[in-house]
Amino acid sequence: MTQRFSLYQDLSVRENLEFVARLYGMRDPQRAARDMIVRLGLNGREDQLAGELSGGWKQRLALGACTLPNPRLLLLDEPTAGVDPKARRDFWNEIHALAAEGLTVLVSTHYMDEAERCHEIAYIAYGYLLAHGTVEEVIAKSALSTYTVTGDQLHTLQDELAGKPGVDMVAPFGTSLHVSGRDKSALDATIAPWRNNNGLHWQHGEPSLEDVFIELMTRSKDNFQ
Repeated sequence: MTQRFSLYQDLSVRENLEFVARLYGMRDPQRAARDMIVRLGLNGREDQLAGELSGGWKQRLALGACTLPNPRLLLLDEPTAGVDPKARRDFWNEIHALAAEGLTVLVSTHYMDEAERCHEIAYIAYGYLLAHGTVEEVIAKSALSTYTVTGDQLHTLQDELAGKPGVDMVAPFGTSLHVSGRDKSALDATIAPWRNNNGLHWQHGEPSLEDVFIELMTRSKDNFQ
């Protein structure tokens, strides 16, 4: 299933599913299409043109078309790009239901909250595998020590800390700043002067998956020639 919707825009939901069922030589294309429409909650939209569907409904239809022949492996290329949060959640609920039935699903995504939904994850940058394992394993292997900073003038603090000894990553997260490093002693020594600033509140905690991702990407080298 590609990121870009690739079914026929001028065919209805039902017609697209029946067409795909025929391509795979399924015995009863009409019944297969009806069953998939029910499974994916597309009831009432059977005769709606695919081109008139919202992004979330299009992706649901595309997923139905891909899983019609009951494959053993499903490849998803950034399937929820540009899809609203509720549609994303519904989509992932269906993915987990399929996985529970024995389907192996390989997903590429830039959303860390989606990566956290997977049983195992792998980080790839410029063709190189940087990390692999469960979410907990990848975070533990990063050996990152992370502080969350709240308070005033965080943008100035970000500029001042960037590139300092022990600071491998400094990035804004909403109204806070995440400061991380693999060498905790060096990191603590660098941030010590700022921890006495009454306008800043520092809290030590576990790194998030996004912290790990950003830190790994920061260390990666572009292989563009």
